[in-house]
Amino acid sequence: MSTQPLIDVQNLYVRFGAHAAPTLKGVSFQVHPGECLALVGESGSGKSVTSRTLAGLTGARAQVQASTLAFAGQDLRQFDERTWRKIRGAQIGFVMQDALGSLDPLRLVGKEIAEPLHLHTDLDRAQRDAKVIELLRAVGVPEPELRARQYPYQLSGGLRQRALIASAIACNPRLLIADEPTTALDTTVQAQVLTLLESLRGESTAMLIVSHDLAVVSRLANRVAVMHNGIIVEQGNVDDVLHDPQHPYTQYLLRTGRAVHFRRNQSAARTPLSIVTAKAEQTPPLLQVNGLSKSFKGPDGKQRTVVNQVSLQLRRGKTLGIVGESGSGKTTLTRMILGLETPDSGDIHIKGQPWLSLSAAEKRQLRRSIQVVFQDPLSSFDPRYSVRRVLNEALEVAGHKRSEWPRRAEELLVLVKLDAALLERRPIELSGGQRQRIAIARALAAQPQILVCDEPVSALDVSVQAQILELLDDLKQRLGLACLFISHDLGVINHVSDDVLVMKDGVAVESGRVRDVFDHPQHPYTQALLDAIPHLESGRRMAFDFLKLAI
Repeated sequence: MSTQPLIDVQNLYVRFGAHAAPTLKGVSFQVHPGECLALVGESGSGKSVTSRTLAGLTGARAQVQASTLAFAGQDLRQFDERTWRKIRGAQIGFVMQDALGSLDPLRLVGKEIAEPLHLHTDLDRAQRDAKVIELLRAVGVPEPELRARQYPYQLSGGLRQRALIASAIACNPRLLIADEPTTALDTTVQAQVLTLLESLRGESTAMLIVSHDLAVVSRLANRVAVMHNGIIVEQGNVDDVLHDPQHPYTQYLLRTGRAVHFRRNQSAARTPLSIVTAKAEQTPPLLQVNGLSKSFKGPDGKQRTVVNQVSLQLRRGKTLGIVGESGSGKTTLTRMILGLETPDSGDIHIKGQPWLSLSAAEKRQLRRSIQVVFQDPLSSFDPRYSVRRVLNEALEVAGHKRSEWPRRAEELLVLVKLDAALLERRPIELSGGQRQRIAIARALAAQPQILVCDEPVSALDVSVQAQILELLDDLKQRLGLACLFISHDLGVINHVSDDVLVMKDGVAVESGRVRDVFDHPQHPYTQALLDAIPHLESGRRMAFDFLKLAI
């Protein structure tokens, strides 16, 4: 490892507005060639602001001060936007967490990945096109020739994230900054991407990884810096920090990580639900799906089956987890259940009623019984609305009288354990965990019997994940909700689910009780998913193996 740092940050302060309190308060660290430094901490700790400062992406309002802020010996404080455009993409690659927001919705994925090659290399068009396919294949994108000719909205979240990584590494940058690079990825693709990222770190290159996934950090990083409220509270060798943490905040992060991924004592924690469950087994399912299939025509004109003869059932008080790789058909299956896509064949019964053959008026009435919580609640809120208006709109659609709205809005916030004072705030002013609770409250406004949760915690820190999962479990017990829980995180699925359905290439390859499937997987694909789960690496192989112990 070189003795000269590639990144040198000393006493960094960043504030947004002349009179605002600083977001970063004296942050100092170095990253040497051949090294990977991981920044970990909860939302609002300053991780993303730190990484964006190193890429010149803090925005015009930001005031940046530091004793030293250097990349490869160059003073970043002296860079103008023209200089940044030459550096960014060529020498500093940046992988943002929000893949959909980071990709141009009007540009083909292949064109997006080719842009840094066009700006920073001498490759001709044919060579660039070939390099794009090579990059997509390297990050584990299936059918890369097809995906290069699609738009970002036509890809799943995991495929978009891989395309973003491909764009960031296109020019072999000396520094790769990755903000939650594997958050949206399933375990097998996550393993591929981690292997790829490991291979990119050479003697002359370095990485800065921002992640709340401590297993990912333990695999990629040499050193860890733990951030809290804009300062680094602990920094050191990855083995020392993750397995012998000295600061109380680091110890807290490790405890909450275990809280998410360890299976709780069912007999103690779920006694009230056991009564509901026993009765539920004797009643018809709230949701019955039989032989559902759906195909789409790709840009090459070929018809592709994305869901093939999938069947499932969901009863009151139960949670069914659906897992599978990006492109396995999870999202399309969910959209058909929600009535957002029409299946080619098969049928859906909700509360015993044939969903597909109902009239529009009958569907509107039944739709109140099934509500959804999305992965990114901020994108699903109107940014102009206050929390009160978000909830009032949901209450109006649910048929509540206007005079009831103030009381019901406050009751919904109490239900998701939020203070009524937040009613006048806008979603952008709330934390990620608060926004997700508002999304759950909005879904509950219609008093549904089925709650569809589409990756509801994948973008959240482990401590916030634990809070949201506990909230969902509490609501399920109190309200007798049936939950359809879609996630790529097998530890989370194990934590919340009673049953699990594993999908691959549009087919349900295995299903059953979550403990039976995870303890004794029968299908090779299920076995591969479980084997690919990352775990905390250590030369001492200590017992902080959250994800492996989770299953």
